[in-house]
Formats: sequence, structure tokens, C-alpha cells
Amino acid sequence: MVITDTQTTGATLGIAEVAQVSGLSQDTLRWYEREGLLPAVRRGPDRRRRYTEREAALVRMLAKMRDSGMPVHEMREFSALVAGGAATHGRRLAILERHRERIEQRKADLDAHLVVLDEKVDHYRFLIDTGLDCDGAPVTADIAVRQAARA
Repeated sequence: MVITDTQTTGATLGIAEVAQVSGLSQDTLRWYEREGLLPAVRRGPDRRRRYTEREAALVRMLAKMRDSGMPVHEMREFSALVAGGAATHGRRLAILERHRERIEQRKADLDAHLVVLDEKVDHYRFLIDTGLDCDGAPVTADIAVRQAARA
């Protein structure tokens, strides 16, 4: 998600609106602010939080980071770097690339688990389709009734 100055039009969003567009709860937004994942959010005359479009875009990005399993300390570091402007692009890129590598590894691990699971699913489908038990013996009606009674 690209956050640019042209996205800041002066309009602000309340916490309920930011919660809705980000998928985060209002309590989570408050926690993000307390924990330094978000800079202090400006408040309106009514003392309610008022998010700029740029801040809302950062919240959406942080939500995606969280959903993808990025550690909170890296989210905090990334958010702090955003405030540093273009001079921090390289450091932000490094954080994102490291996290991407972790996601790729998790994806590969899950793919390996799926292979094993698919093999077992195919095995049981074969046994059911051919009427065999795990030892390759034919399943008789009597055995099937006893097994069903245990299930």
C-alpha cells in the first residue's frame, strides 16, 4: 500500500470509520496507539480521535502486517520509519523483505503438510472405493457395522 501526501485531503475519519475500513476493532486501534504502532492520533475539539487518510492507510497496512504474522516489534519499527520519510525507504524495504521470506517459508511448510495430507486422503478414498481395510483385506458388512458402531 502506497501512502502519499496526495492522499491527505484534510478530511479526517473517526475511530469507528477507521476500524471499519481496516478490519480492526476500536480497542485494537487504541492499543496500537498505546503500544507505539501508530503515532499519537490527533483529536478533534470533541477530544475524539481524528485520523487523516494517510494515518488510515498506515492502519490498513499494519492490519495486513498483523494478519500475515509480522511480529509487533517489526510493525512498530516500520511505523516509526514511515514518519522518517523517504530517507527510511531502504530500511522499510528490508523489514518487508525479511517478513516476505518468513511468509514464503511458512507457505513452503504448509505446502509440504498438504502433500502428506493429500496422500492420506487419497489412501482412505482408495480403501473406501475398493472396500478394503488398512491391511488390504476386504471389508465385510459385519466389520463395517462394528467399525461404524465405534465411530
